[in-house]
Amino acid sequence: MIFNSLYERMYSVPSSQHSACTKYREKSVKEIQQLPAGSFSEWLKETRRAQLEDVGVDVPCGSCNLCCRSSYFIHIKPDEIDVLSRIPEDLLFPAPGLPEGNVLMGYNRHGCCPMLINNKCSIYDYRPLTCRIYDCRIFSAAGILAGGTEKRMINRHCQHWQFDYPETKDRDEFQAVRDAVKFVNEHADCFPDGKVPQTPSQCAMLAIKVYDIFMHALKRGESVSDGDFNRAIALRVMETYKQFEKAIEHG
Repeated sequence: MIFNSLYERMYSVPSSQHSACTKYREKSVKEIQQLPAGSFSEWLKETRRAQLEDVGVDVPCGSCNLCCRSSYFIHIKPDEIDVLSRIPEDLLFPAPGLPEGNVLMGYNRHGCCPMLINNKCSIYDYRPLTCRIYDCRIFSAAGILAGGTEKRMINRHCQHWQFDYPETKDRDEFQAVRDAVKFVNEHADCFPDGKVPQTPSQCAMLAIKVYDIFMHALKRGESVSDGDFNRAIALRVMETYKQFEKAIEHG
């Protein structure tokens, strides 16, 4: 089977090297001060909409700017003219695996975005779409770490988010996202060539994009051992992901 470039870019690390879906230890309520993350179903709907429509998400960041200080490469699309005009060219380099014109902006030796000046984003009103749609709540929803030691501050911060579950749907969707992450983590061998998401962000976003498969595909609390069934689920995950990405491309 030949996969499109989007699939190949996202699923590029063999299962033997896979560590994107590393779980974090959820601390007790007494250990951390909780931050309200809102209704899970509403958050999930808005997160998916932001991806489909290329619009920003409303994250209650307050004064937090940990994402600007956590060694992230920022993807900037060629049509983000206003953004590109405000970033020095020497801070940009071609984005590997993406069409010409797509670039990345790196970070300094302290892991900070070079546009973070005096602890504030110097181009906030013209920040890249990547920044506008970034939401560290995806890691709390997926139950995984944002990364290794370079993301330690975000890893710690994510444990403070507390979603609300006002209806059964909220809890079911939350569990479906977790089940999606668990499936990819435990059944990478069911995907072609054992290729699975290579970063925690991709792992979490994959789960958010395909969660509905797991609303009914797996019975809660049961482990699936049937190889054919697992491969069928993996194929559905791939197809659902590609359909979501195609919807993004067509606006």
